[in-house]
Parts: sequence; C-alpha cells; structure tokens
Amino acid sequence: MNARNPDPTPQLHHLVVVGGTLRDWADWTDEQWSHRISELGKVADHVGANWLVIRPFAGPPDEKTPTPPARTTTVGACVVTALAECDGRRRFARAVADLQAAATPITDRAIDALLNAPADVDPDLVVIVGAGHRTPPSLMWELAYSELVYIDADWRHFGAAHLDEAIGAYASRHRRFGGID
Repeated sequence: MNARNPDPTPQLHHLVVVGGTLRDWADWTDEQWSHRISELGKVADHVGANWLVIRPFAGPPDEKTPTPPARTTTVGACVVTALAECDGRRRFARAVADLQAAATPITDRAIDALLNAPADVDPDLVVIVGAGHRTPPSLMWELAYSELVYIDADWRHFGAAHLDEAIGAYASRHRRFGGID
C-alpha cells in the first residue's frame, strides 16, 4: 500500500507489457503510440508503479522493418518507456559487451542495471499479450523473478481493461520470487 494506491494490492514497482511484433509496432502512428502509452501509463500510475516498460513480443531479425524509435514519457509518477528490442539474447550479449568495453566487472547486478533500464529493479509483473503457451524471446533476463500473466488479446486492441485484468491476477498470487511452494 502507498500514498498513490490505497489498495492493499502487492506493490508493483516495475511492470513490463510484451505484445505485438516489430511490424505491428512500425505500423503504428505517433498518435496511436501516444494514446497507448497514456492509457497504460494511467493504469500503472494508479497502482503506484514507478516504471512501465513496453516491448514487442517478437520480430524476426531478418525482417526488413524499420525499428520504431524508443518512446519515454512520464504519466503521473510512472515512467513509461516503449522499447522496440526483440531479441533478449542480443540484449544480454550487448550488455556484457558494454560492461567489458567500460572495464566494469561483469556481475549479475551490473547486467541487471543494463537490462532493466530505465527501471532500477527487476519487473514485478510481466504481462504477455497473446497466446498463453509461449514466452517472449524479447525477454530473457526479466523472466526469472517476475510474475507472468498471459492475456489472450490481440495487441492492437490491448488496453487499460486488459492491464487491469493482469494486475488483478497478480494481486491474487503469492509471489515466490523464482522459488516453488
């Protein structure tokens, strides 16, 4: 419970929403992105989240689709970022290479800092938009300690009500942080 969220729902500091393909993302207008970011950001802010990161589910690396620009805005007290990175393995390899280039020791904390950016904590909740039988290749590191909620919806129609549904499912769970009961 916090000042922005009098609800006893477990605290959500960092949410990740994964949906659509790189092609879906590239086809959206700036107006569509502004609406999506604002709509989801309001829900995240309402539950007291500090960060909401939106990523595509996938996008073949050989696809001739332009990569949409990163978008970051603040909605209330929540920083909302849309990052069009599709390959979690490449992100991991780039993080290690960046640490090596900076002569920074390669530790789980250092990798965490790069892969979770702009957030400074692991995601509490990862919402996967689409069929509930696949995990997104865009996430690799983030899945270990996050609660996963699958929402069977088309990315183009995913909105505030879907995110509310995912947060409700999260609130009813007992977090194990990677462990088993």
